[in-house]
Amino acid sequence: MESAVVEQRDRQTDDRYRAPALDKGLDILELLSEQPRGMTRAEIVKAMGRSASEIYRMLERLVARDYVSRSPEGDRYALTMKLFVLAHRHPPVRRLVARALPLMDAFARAALQSSHLVVPDTEQAIVVAQATCPGNWEFGIRVGTQIALLGTGSGHTLLAFQDPHLTEEALDRWQRDGQDHDMEAMRTELEACRSAGHRIGPSQQIRGVDDISVPILSPEGHAIAVLTCPYIQRLDGKAQPEIDEVLALLKGVAQDLSLS
Repeated sequence: MESAVVEQRDRQTDDRYRAPALDKGLDILELLSEQPRGMTRAEIVKAMGRSASEIYRMLERLVARDYVSRSPEGDRYALTMKLFVLAHRHPPVRRLVARALPLMDAFARAALQSSHLVVPDTEQAIVVAQATCPGNWEFGIRVGTQIALLGTGSGHTLLAFQDPHLTEEALDRWQRDGQDHDMEAMRTELEACRSAGHRIGPSQQIRGVDDISVPILSPEGHAIAVLTCPYIQRLDGKAQPEIDEVLALLKGVAQDLSLS
């Protein structure tokens, strides 16, 4: 009897604070979250049992706010990466940094190289932690620096380990916006990165530096962050770990931080 009274009170409270427009928007987001290839407007209308006009208005607002993307053909809708970015903002990032810094410092001492931790930030990425090597020479990047997804090893690794549909949607949008990159070559590179489980390649900003990037993964196997080591090769004969040894050390840190 008591539980029935509680349920009735909860229903009355729910009814009192209803926001139909908000409910419709959330219903659309939850529906699209289960459809990696997106849905047409007609499919959304049918699944939700609502009128085409009210679904159209809500979809247009979600597209305008960048929660939902519209296909180039104009009638297929899918989630963007915005919800993912919002879900991984400040409090979770602080927890990740607190866990990562001791491991990154230990990596720096073992590898004799610096490293930095990067998380997605809308259509860019941002450096949220950095560890310096104990020697006299290093290459580092300041915490708080925003970096491009298309023009950095960290960015490529973030893209490679996202939901493939979201990555493809982002590449298509950047291509339509006239980004100065060969998107077909980018797709090939991202696939190679996914297959290898990491990325090693010359820095696209500094000559003589090889970026080693590895993903930190969510339970679904998507990158929530990337660890990058800008590997510097000494020329003075001083002993240092080889690049494959450094890769193994960096992967160990990423594995300890991953949730998968």
